[in-house]
Amino acid sequence: MSLTETDQTNGGHVPTGAQKKIVISVDAMGGDRGPAAVVAGISRSAAKNPDIAFILHGPKPELEKLVRKRKPLRGRVEIRNATGVVKMTAKPSQVMRRGKDTSMWSTIESVRNGDASVAVSCGNTGALMAVSMIRLRKLPGVNRPAIACLWPSRNRGGFNVMLDVGADIRADAKDLLAYALMGASYARNGLDLPRPRVGLLNVGTEEHKGRSELHEADELIAGATERGDFDYLGFVEGGDIPGDRVDVIVTDGFTGNIALKTGEGIAKLIGDFLKEAFKATPLSRMAAVLALTSLRRLSKRIDPRRVNGGVFLGLNGTVVKSHGSADAMGVSAAVKLAYQLAESGFSERLAARVASPDAAVQDAKRDGSGSEQDE
Repeated sequence: MSLTETDQTNGGHVPTGAQKKIVISVDAMGGDRGPAAVVAGISRSAAKNPDIAFILHGPKPELEKLVRKRKPLRGRVEIRNATGVVKMTAKPSQVMRRGKDTSMWSTIESVRNGDASVAVSCGNTGALMAVSMIRLRKLPGVNRPAIACLWPSRNRGGFNVMLDVGADIRADAKDLLAYALMGASYARNGLDLPRPRVGLLNVGTEEHKGRSELHEADELIAGATERGDFDYLGFVEGGDIPGDRVDVIVTDGFTGNIALKTGEGIAKLIGDFLKEAFKATPLSRMAAVLALTSLRRLSKRIDPRRVNGGVFLGLNGTVVKSHGSADAMGVSAAVKLAYQLAESGFSERLAARVASPDAAVQDAKRDGSGSEQDE
């Protein structure tokens, strides 16, 4: 169901001509490239997808000028004035006390009020999670929300899901079980995998390795496969993150964030090394010309802008966190992900999946029983 079918009963407003369109709430401020990149990104999305509309948050006079220049956005954007901006250096506690006039707060509020299906922001991750948790609240049964990211992999679809990648540095066994349930639901609805394969990240695959909470989580996840409708392959290692052994990698936010930032750094390093190697001699420059098509294909495959967008899981609403440095292509990718999740009814399905984590724990202790399919 598109949002506009429900917000008519909630008194919500959508742009003229946007009936039956899925509405995405977008924070125009806070990114490193400013509102021009955000507006350019949503314009790319609007040009490709006629079934999408936007609520854009930020200084109205400035945004009106930018939107007016983009033909695909005509009649498909409502601008909500918000003069405050959450800076990348802002502390979440400061934003919670004095951030009600910011574009980030207004963006989340649109989802809370039912005016939009999904929120998208390039802003401060910590502040965005704090505002999302306070305004949207956690789903029943979720102790700690998680951030899930798509990781380029050898799988047929080209990506794996990994969570948590930075929402919370801590996670006990029940948290890791909730991550497995949420990650499997995300893979099912976002990657169209009917029965995802789940692995628990550890320092080795041997049974005796790892911390005590990992061993407890291993038993809980193994026993919840039928309720969660996924296959559990046990412990996996760092080398499996970009591999084809599993579809979902479960870990705590401390480990996941380090892995994510390390992967991004290595991808950039390899790209820089390739450029240096092909510029080294006249012969290597000729070789670069001959290999241009293959290099472009490789560049596209590992381009982080194509999978720009971490999803906040475990909240009463869907929030997509775009990279702060995202350009128009990156913003468009985040909007595409937001649209796909809204179209699939992901938020409602996720809520149903994690509604009874204690029941999942009991199932795990009984070695699993019963299956509850996502709608």
